[in-house]
Amino acid sequence: MIGPTPKELAVHTPAKDIAYRSIGILRSPFRDIAGMPIQPVGALGVVGHVEVHADFVPGLADLEGFSHVFLLYHLHRVTGFDLMVKPFLDNDHHGIFATRSPKRPNPIGLSVLELAGVEGSTVHLRNVDVLDGTPVLDIKPYVPRFDVWQAERTGWFAGKARNAGEYTSDDRFR
Repeated sequence: MIGPTPKELAVHTPAKDIAYRSIGILRSPFRDIAGMPIQPVGALGVVGHVEVHADFVPGLADLEGFSHVFLLYHLHRVTGFDLMVKPFLDNDHHGIFATRSPKRPNPIGLSVLELAGVEGSTVHLRNVDVLDGTPVLDIKPYVPRFDVWQAERTGWFAGKARNAGEYTSDDRFR
C-alpha cells in the first residue's frame, strides 16, 4: 500500500474547525470597506493603533525595538468566500490563493505596518490599511534578514502592482 493508512490519516489530519482568540482591536480612520486602500502602500501616512487586551500586554515587551510588524487580523466584515475572484488590480478571474482578496475560506488579513511606538496597552502604527474595529489575531516583528526575498515571479500581478498605491477597494467583496 502506498501512502498512509486510514488509521494513520486519522491521527495526522488536523481538525476542520480551529478557533483563535483576539489579542486586541485595531483602530483606524476607515469605517467603511468601500474606498479603503487595498494595501499598506496605498495607506502611506495613515495612522492607527491596536488596543491590546489587558491579559496580553506583557507580550508587548521589547516590541519597540522593531521598525515594522506583521499584523494578522480577522476580516470580520467578510462573509462567505469564492474560490475564483476578480481581484482589485485585475478584471480577470483568478484562484483565491493566487490573490489577496479578502473573501477567503479563512478570512485572515496580513499587513506589514510601520511601528510608531508602544504606550502601555496601545501599539501605534503607520500605513494602516485595515478597517476600524478589526479583531487582531497576532503581532509579529518584521525582520528583513528573514522576511525579504527576491521574487523571481509575481504571476498575474506582474506589471499591475507597481501602481497599487493608487487603488482603493470597492464593493466587489462585500
